[in-house]
Amino acid sequence: MRNQVFVLAALLGAAHAAFAAGEGDHDRYKWRDGQGNLHFDDALPVEALQYGYDVVNSHGLVIKHVERAKTEQELKAEQIEADKRAEQKRIADERTKADQQLLAAYPTEADLVSSQQAQVLMLDQNITATTASMESQEKSLAEILAHAADLDRNGKPVPATLKNQIDTLRRNIEKQKAYIAGKEQEKIDATKRFGTDLEHYRQLQERIKARDSAK
Repeated sequence: MRNQVFVLAALLGAAHAAFAAGEGDHDRYKWRDGQGNLHFDDALPVEALQYGYDVVNSHGLVIKHVERAKTEQELKAEQIEADKRAEQKRIADERTKADQQLLAAYPTEADLVSSQQAQVLMLDQNITATTASMESQEKSLAEILAHAADLDRNGKPVPATLKNQIDTLRRNIEKQKAYIAGKEQEKIDATKRFGTDLEHYRQLQERIKARDSAK
């Protein structure tokens, strides 16, 4: 509220200064109060700033209209809306830039599809290589576990080094299982994204064709 009073006082001072400077020697101020009552005055009161006012000449004709002073809440709402529009513009600009980069990187649909297939192939190769490594370690683990079981049946202690090997193999196998699961999910997500990207690419190309044909 204090800020609003300061704003109103500043506006009032500016209005009086303009009037004194000769905005109109016979100009008057016209406004309606909160009850809708019409007022005319040679001086501009703070109340007129709260509701907005007109500057009228000696013939009663409006030569300028001044909107009411906005409240702190209204100014805040306007700032929020301005920030929202700025964010929407930023997103739109980024989308436009990404579309331009997409078209520049893949001049034809075949180029895009080839790139997508290469990415899927790389994921498949990672999965295959990791699966082979995991299966090899699972085989080694089975052999070591069998050896440890033989020692235990014969009443012999299992060496610490053998236990460490078992623990290490188990940890590695679990890590590889998690890696494979992650890559398989990545492949699923990529396949879905590739379909969306391809459809978007086709839409961009159609827009370009439509634009070129309209020239």
